[in-house]
Amino acid sequence: MTRHGRPAPQIGVGSPSALRDANRRRVLDVLAREGAASQASLARRTGLSRATIFNIVGGLREAGVVSVTEQVRGGRRVAEVQFSRRAGLVLGIDLDHRHLRVAVADLSHQILAERMSPIEPRRTADETMALAAEWVEAVLEDLDASHGEVLGVGMGLPAPIDPTSGEVGSSAILPGWVGVPAAEAMTYRLGMPVVVDNDANLGALAEITWGGSRGCDHLVYLKLSAGVGAGLVLGGRIYRGAAGTAGEIGHTTVDERGALCRCGNRGCLESFVGSEALLTLLRATQPEAESIDDLVRLAATGDAGSRRLLADAGRYVGMALANLCNLLAPSKVVVGGELAATGDLLLEPMREIVRRHAIPAAANTVEIVTSDLGERSEVLGALALVLRDELALSTVLKAAG
Repeated sequence: MTRHGRPAPQIGVGSPSALRDANRRRVLDVLAREGAASQASLARRTGLSRATIFNIVGGLREAGVVSVTEQVRGGRRVAEVQFSRRAGLVLGIDLDHRHLRVAVADLSHQILAERMSPIEPRRTADETMALAAEWVEAVLEDLDASHGEVLGVGMGLPAPIDPTSGEVGSSAILPGWVGVPAAEAMTYRLGMPVVVDNDANLGALAEITWGGSRGCDHLVYLKLSAGVGAGLVLGGRIYRGAAGTAGEIGHTTVDERGALCRCGNRGCLESFVGSEALLTLLRATQPEAESIDDLVRLAATGDAGSRRLLADAGRYVGMALANLCNLLAPSKVVVGGELAATGDLLLEPMREIVRRHAIPAAANTVEIVTSDLGERSEVLGALALVLRDELALSTVLKAAG
């Protein structure tokens, strides 16, 4: 009601105000995904006319949300649009059982501060979240930034996240986290909105946002580390499945008579190529080996046993991947995690098995490469999770007036 007692005018879906907000939202969404874009590109990506884009960008610029700079490309001047620092910041937390990495970026995809350190694997969930909260404060202090500038925090965990409850699902890597409502708990600690996802999903998000797979709509990110997981991009979006467990390729059975996996089944892929399984085999000839870094180093120096281990691991992964290619037909598979550092020693046997066992149409289409983001994949994916978050972009839209 108005103060004169008359009904307030309703702003419907088709009203000019709603249409304006919807169009601005489309522009902000493209900028959040790409970091920067020319006005011509914004018109193509949104389907809006150049005149409409010109007006929207002008309004956003006046509100201090975006900046526009003149760039010369191919001898032509173009107006490049990107978010300004005033639009806000996003935070990312990559929380593994052995390391913690925290990063802060602006909405134009510029990393502004970052910290990383090994952590004690036997820390409780509360202890680890408390440490992550300390580091968030530290990176904000590095930038002299306040909580009010942060639009949201993304956090990655090596475990499935129940999409309904937000609780951490069954995880052999983080057993002390099972049942913890991670997003809710971190939101309480930080006083900022937190979204949480599986680390392999974040690796996939990082590839299509920051890496060499931008524009790829059908992608598998394969994380080979302590565990084995896959992030699935289908039609340009992360596919999580009904229970949030899509992509648990590490628990594909490759030998039903194989070793007992920590999930309780036998012969899972992870029991053959997870880091502990590989190190156990490696110590038969290299008893001093302590980490995957040792395996990578030995293989690089020509150690026959290490190279054989990697070739066998590549073939096992290739078998599971061939089945995945038959089901999903991705155009690209990006390998990340600790084992990715071994490059073609691992990938060539993997490619060979995929060529042999996937149907020709799928095998001939897929490209199998290592990630160019290295060990930063998951924290960059945590940042991308916020950049694609509905609440974060709504906050920017509200600030634009």
